[in-house]
Amino acid sequence: MPAADQILTVAQMRDAEQALIDAGTSVEALMRIAGRGAGEWVWRMSGGRPVTVLCGPGNNGGDGWVLAELIRERGGDVAVISPKEPATAAAKDARSRYRGPVLDQPRHGEVFVDCLFGSGLNRALPEELMALLDRLARSHHASVAVDLPSGIESDSGALLNHNLPRFDLTIALGAWKFAHWSLPAMERMGARKLVEIGCAPVEGAARLGARPSMVSPDGEAHKYSRGLLGIVAGNMPGAALLAARAAMHGGAGYVKLLGDAHTPPELVADARPLGEALADRRMSAVLVGPGLGRDKTARERLDAVLAHERPAVLDADALTLLRREDAPLERAVLTPHMGELAALERAFGLEGEAPRRQRALAVARATGAVVLIKGADSLIATPDGTLVCAPAASSWLSVAGSGDVLAGILASRLAVHRDPLRAAEEALWLHGEAARLAGPGFTAAQLGEAVQGALAAALA
Repeated sequence: MPAADQILTVAQMRDAEQALIDAGTSVEALMRIAGRGAGEWVWRMSGGRPVTVLCGPGNNGGDGWVLAELIRERGGDVAVISPKEPATAAAKDARSRYRGPVLDQPRHGEVFVDCLFGSGLNRALPEELMALLDRLARSHHASVAVDLPSGIESDSGALLNHNLPRFDLTIALGAWKFAHWSLPAMERMGARKLVEIGCAPVEGAARLGARPSMVSPDGEAHKYSRGLLGIVAGNMPGAALLAARAAMHGGAGYVKLLGDAHTPPELVADARPLGEALADRRMSAVLVGPGLGRDKTARERLDAVLAHERPAVLDADALTLLRREDAPLERAVLTPHMGELAALERAFGLEGEAPRRQRALAVARATGAVVLIKGADSLIATPDGTLVCAPAASSWLSVAGSGDVLAGILASRLAVHRDPLRAAEEALWLHGEAARLAGPGFTAAQLGEAVQGALAAALA
């Protein structure tokens, strides 16, 4: 895993920095790398306009002193506000190197930079510092947070203070933190950029999902070699049809709707009993859940899918029907939203009180499946402890049927190569890219049609 993709806890970040220090790089040198890297982004954003930097007493404040000096060296209009004197040796060193003005009172300006507290914060800001932060954010046209916006807990993404200001840009230092890709914190951050300081890859670290690299079918490919996907129709076939339309654009060579339903000409419906339809050995993967229902017949359909032990995507109603005795689901991907995650926890005897990513990992271990939690901050967990956070996607995905489209894309990718984790990562990226291509105000059907363009964007 490239170091730039890893997502670290506060403890992992401290260990990564300590490894650099043990290898001979001083804390002061690391601060200059981080502060000047952040300063490059602020300089680019400010375009010579006045910049106000709020520096706290710790090393995040030290990064701010370094940043401010870089802007001053380049002839920029910069001033620092420091409500507390530097308290660490590295921050004191950075303060001593700054040659610009230090103000006692807030000023109005163009760009505000928050270097008050970074990723180590675990308690709410005092009232007077919160008021100062809010006043500065309101009195500037643009706001930038260095490492994290002050008032955010790094490992969980929780807001330690209510009504924290929103930033236009957040510059992560050294590595991504979970708060950068977790609600509610990520809603306060605007665009996100990373400044690397030389941290090595950390064993067992989570990672940020990236654009997949796909290839076109080879010259000898045919519809079965590209993957035959079966999608189980249920009581409400519209959801399965939505998934099927998306799946046909997701790369599989052949998509079948397993059930009796009216389908478009390009989609084959197999109306035989489900057990017979699933007996086709050429079938690479199965999707069950969208529009399935929750009655006895729905459970029988799910049983038929599980009995064939093919790679499968279990979505929507199928998740509410799962029982502990169905595990292990070693070739499956489960796609719950938070309500369905709670239902899985109840079914498999899990507590459900831990942070979200730990709950996902617990369900993955209990079921033996890859778990993709859907939402504005989607993530993927595997039974072996792998954790992947999805990049932020369009908020327009909050539309009925969006989950059916995601399930169709995921099942299509699973049919192509039968790798559950890889399929989940590819599907999340394609889903987000399809939303970008579809623009604002799309329907689920329009989102499904945009999957073709997203696939083209992922071709190597």
